[in-house]
Amino acid sequence: MLRNARDPLRVYAVSVSIALVSIVIMGFRNQHTRFTEIDVERINIVEKDGRVRLVISNKDRSPPPIERGVPFGYAGGNRPGMIFYNEEGTENGGLIFSGQRDSTGYHSSGSLTFDQYDQDQTVALQYIDQNGRRRSGLAINDYNSGLSSLQLDLRYKRAEAMKDSAARRDSMKVLAPFFPRQRLYVGRARDGTSQLTLSDGGGRPRLKLSVDSAGIARIQFLDDSGHVTRSIPDAQ
Repeated sequence: MLRNARDPLRVYAVSVSIALVSIVIMGFRNQHTRFTEIDVERINIVEKDGRVRLVISNKDRSPPPIERGVPFGYAGGNRPGMIFYNEEGTENGGLIFSGQRDSTGYHSSGSLTFDQYDQDQTVALQYIDQNGRRRSGLAINDYNSGLSSLQLDLRYKRAEAMKDSAARRDSMKVLAPFFPRQRLYVGRARDGTSQLTLSDGGGRPRLKLSVDSAGIARIQFLDDSGHVTRSIPDAQ
């Protein structure tokens, strides 16, 4: 009789415990917390199913390049900032920055990029400064389809590891069309010239508009070998 009397109490206790745990879990799920200030080394913005869409991190906890969830290329831990990801778990661009002085001088950089699908950066707003040799501007790049960034990286590493120099050279020629080709650059060059460069489908500059640090303006037309065919004003 005593044992039977305890059974309903046990069932009741278990039921109450389950209900309390459920209430706590639901409370956390629906909780909206406001912070005035927070110190954190990394934040992952994810979808409901856990897919990462944005990583904000310091340098040490920054992720490597990722394609469909697979890391490739170089190791993580070297680019503080924000990295964006598309619906397939592939890196889709980012905002990164750096700057420090050491025994060789200083270097500083900032980069906001957007990636072509399955490729690297197709739009890049960048500033790079090495001891005063600085470049800052907007670049537009093209990539051929057929090899994703991950596939290109794997094939490049295999070709680079070939001991036969002829085979390595032939493999690199096959891969060459899949590397980026700059189609447009507008900004400040390292020599202090402000310039606009338009290139053909092979990445070869064909038209340059420039103003150098002395204020001299020039328009140049180039052939596919890079030779100036016409200049305004005429070259002296």
